[in-house]
Amino acid sequence: MSRRDWDTAFANMAHIPNSSELPAFWSERAAKYRNDAVTAQQRIDINIAYGEHDREVLDIVWPDSQPAGLLMFIHGGYWIRLDKSYWTDLAEGARASGWAVAIPSYTLAPEARISAITQQIGRAIGKAAELVLGPIRLAGHSAGGHLVTRMLCDDKLLATDIQKRIAHTVSISGLHDLRPLIHTEMNQSLQLDIAEATSESPVLHTTAAATSVTAWVGGGERPEFIRQAKLLHMIWDGLDAKINCVVDGTHNHFTVIEGLKKPDSALVKEILKNV
Repeated sequence: MSRRDWDTAFANMAHIPNSSELPAFWSERAAKYRNDAVTAQQRIDINIAYGEHDREVLDIVWPDSQPAGLLMFIHGGYWIRLDKSYWTDLAEGARASGWAVAIPSYTLAPEARISAITQQIGRAIGKAAELVLGPIRLAGHSAGGHLVTRMLCDDKLLATDIQKRIAHTVSISGLHDLRPLIHTEMNQSLQLDIAEATSESPVLHTTAAATSVTAWVGGGERPEFIRQAKLLHMIWDGLDAKINCVVDGTHNHFTVIEGLKKPDSALVKEILKNV
């Protein structure tokens, strides 16, 4: 029995007013962005397969000219909810800066364990990297922050040539130590045991060579998410990774990603910075 109420620690929506309305808002906003893109003859490729499962598909939002490189954005939802269609508009900041943005879906728990989802994201990055040349940036939010930092770990989930193209990774409100999740109600879906929680925790891995990482978190988030960001920074800094930690104002778990829509935002500049 844990001495801490881990359900409360991870309960983002319970601490944000009117948060139950957010999924519908995100979906409608992203759909409008896609419709507006059609009107503006802006290219978005939808449902590119990277595997055989019906959720193993990704979208690519293209810039107006030859891409400067590829940004992979991995969505959150505690590995148990949502898909790529909720987030298309978040590509705008990087797209307007000249980058192609790939947003994958992945199989959700309990159909897939987190370790299987991690493997899916590796395949998604591999597929997108075939289609977009140049340097690669990774960004992920919440569970997506876990998934992008897993790509950098010593068990080498990516091919060497793709790993070398990853110049910078930003984990936005990411989960980097999964062991506390064992003590939550959501683990009925995640089905984590201590072995998988350990092997899937980036902080319990060493990092791949030449890693550059930012742990980005809102200053108004649940304390556990701030702790998780600082934990990744502390552990990987001790392993000589090139890593920093940014606590972004008073943003909560959901407003913290709004900067992705704006090419001049601090978040987009951090993701696309030269390292």
